[in-house]
Amino acid sequence: MAICIDFGKENTMKMKQFDPTRLPEWKNLAKHYLQIKPLHLRELFAKDKSRAEKFTVEAEGLFLDYSKNRITAETMRRLLALTRACSLPEARKAMYSGASINRTENRPVLHIALRNIANTPIFVSGANVMPEVNRVLEKMRSFCENIRSGAWRGYPASPREKRGKSIRNLVNIGIGGSDLGPAMAYEALKPYTKRDLNVRFVSNIDAAHLLEAVRDLSPSETLFVLTSKTFTTQETMTNAMSARAWCLAHLKSEKAIEKHFVAVSTNEARVKEFGIDPKNMFEFWDWVGGRYSLCSAVGLSLMAAIGPENFERLLSGFYAMDLHFLNAPPERNLPVILALLGIWYNNFFNAQSYAVLPYSQYLSRFPAYLQQLDMESNGKSITRDGKTVGWQTGPIVWGEPGTNGQHAFYQLLHQGTKLVPADFIGFCRPAEKLGEHQAMFMSNFFAQTEALAFGRTGKEVAASGAPKELVPHKTFAGNRPTNTILAERLDPATLGKLIALYEHKVFTQGVIWNIYSFDQWGVQLGKELAGKILPELLANEEPTLAHDGSTNALIRRYKAMQK
Repeated sequence: MAICIDFGKENTMKMKQFDPTRLPEWKNLAKHYLQIKPLHLRELFAKDKSRAEKFTVEAEGLFLDYSKNRITAETMRRLLALTRACSLPEARKAMYSGASINRTENRPVLHIALRNIANTPIFVSGANVMPEVNRVLEKMRSFCENIRSGAWRGYPASPREKRGKSIRNLVNIGIGGSDLGPAMAYEALKPYTKRDLNVRFVSNIDAAHLLEAVRDLSPSETLFVLTSKTFTTQETMTNAMSARAWCLAHLKSEKAIEKHFVAVSTNEARVKEFGIDPKNMFEFWDWVGGRYSLCSAVGLSLMAAIGPENFERLLSGFYAMDLHFLNAPPERNLPVILALLGIWYNNFFNAQSYAVLPYSQYLSRFPAYLQQLDMESNGKSITRDGKTVGWQTGPIVWGEPGTNGQHAFYQLLHQGTKLVPADFIGFCRPAEKLGEHQAMFMSNFFAQTEALAFGRTGKEVAASGAPKELVPHKTFAGNRPTNTILAERLDPATLGKLIALYEHKVFTQGVIWNIYSFDQWGVQLGKELAGKILPELLANEEPTLAHDGSTNALIRRYKAMQK
């Protein structure tokens, strides 16, 4: 990294406190919105024949066409002025420098250190974190090579066996960032996986998730990766204990646990108590948030699947986008541009949701991954100085891959009453060519953004010969904004760039909205209440219930039906 400043915990940069809506730059945008609102993309393209060239940026192998947005050059100038008024350069510098910008938990935010392949020192409280990052990465490489080569052997299934079998099945047990990241990336990079290593992911505390994952597996050939920083996460540890019982029921010895379980955690005492050898515990740090942890030991199952070399290519993609975000000028900065366009629609057009539409089946889990990244980060209603916000923050993020969505919700995108800005993500070259599939696929990709932008007028529909009574039904208003992100192919490096692109977009928006993007206190209340309700559900006697009338009645109905 280009920055090696140590802010430390005692010298933490104080984030600027303000109401962004009172800034002159925000007020100028509000006035400008009134001028832009009536304009149609048909008109904007007709007036400027070079519009498509003006509103495109290419960086690190990603091409962004944002010309199909309801903007002018003046819009972008005013949006870019907002980043300066909100001190984005200073906030970005603070994050990259190791300052404790996660102030409610007094932690730095240093997922960028996990993919710092240049090994430039990054300091936290005076200590360079890179030696520890590199040590864990090397430990991960060694483990994954042993799994992939067959050197790691399970516990002998019977006394007749002199040695156990090689591992053919890897089951990752985690939840949230400990599941969504590696599960999404595994699907995205399937063409790069070791196909005779069966990798599965279990997250839901619903027993069906674990039971279906292990139903056809042999315990003697299965290794579980338990991913929980504290080794106390209820969902993960409940599934872990059930997996442990499943393993012991077949292998009949506590000694089997060391051969069939490893841990991604920081709680050595709990890991050892479970029966896992601490040398098979892979650490990560409290300056890594769960939803930003894919490049840490949380990616252990992914590295085993795609191999250490491809994992390093993934890190190189992250690193390339990290440097781009840090160094590119705002007007050519991909994450900054996406963030500003999101604010334009969220805060001025009052768009409530935002669609991510990858035209790749391999990216089927990418919208779900971005839901956590965006909604857990910026789903906040309190400013950094503890006040209630008076403006909209994070949008609802959703989406589906490819043409599947066209036959589901695109009707609403085209002719519904809601404005839904969308990112279309596509690739020029498929992992494997099959006839004309890719050309057909991408013809839909290009056609959808064209149709959303320009629509079809009533006159055009009538001229096509449609009956008069059907003309209004076949008319498309258009003027629906989209971004197009195009890359050559979906490979490990490209995936890393895409993920980092959205990470930094979310960070930029959080700075402008004056909220903390790296805590998630909103998930805690439900956990606390569940802890109170669980013993009530398990009690043999009728418990005294002290919830609201609805919850009390639901608990009683559940217990009655259990009988």
